Amino acid sequence: MDTGTFVVGAIVAAEIGFWVLLFVGLAARYLLKLRRLSNVLLVCVPLIDLVLIGLVAFDLSRGTEPTGVHGFAALYLGFSVGFGHRLISSVDAWFAHRFAGGPKPPRVPKSGPKRIRYEWREWLRILVAWAIAVAALILMKAFSGWWVPESMEELWNDPLWAWVGRVTLVNVIWLLTGPVYSMLFQFAPNEDARAETRQERELA
Repeated sequence: MDTGTFVVGAIVAAEIGFWVLLFVGLAARYLLKLRRLSNVLLVCVPLIDLVLIGLVAFDLSRGTEPTGVHGFAALYLGFSVGFGHRLISSVDAWFAHRFAGGPKPPRVPKSGPKRIRYEWREWLRILVAWAIAVAALILMKAFSGWWVPESMEELWNDPLWAWVGRVTLVNVIWLLTGPVYSMLFQFAPNEDARAETRQERELA
């Protein structure tokens, strides 16, 4: 099995394992009422990332030259750390609403201060994902032979430095199209936000 197939298989297995453990854990909690088993299964969800790291480290320890596939594994790790908790919480809220009579999950605010706070929280998650991915990519680069690109052409031609450039570009674009855009064009509350504010005042 070549290294690309090995790492891609590890990423696919990690993604499948994530969703299987998540849904089985939530089913144990809300359908079978086995809360202790559910807690154990949900705690095991982040461990999948550690297994993926171990498999990639094992592949590199064999003297394999890091490729773009290894870089994608670093990106997957960053996304899991940055968005994993929110994703689990969102699916948990949906499961509780669908099968346990829980409250309906809140909608994403359309405008106003709540929308701006939401966009900043999302970008902070992107920032965490970027930091983890870049740190992992730099470690891979240091492991395989450290060198810093002297030009943009060298950066984009190197499989690992190219991923650093891509995730940095995504981070900047997200900042501009998320929090910055919301602060400039979505600050005024819409009718739904005004209605919520009136309800809050009436209940106070």
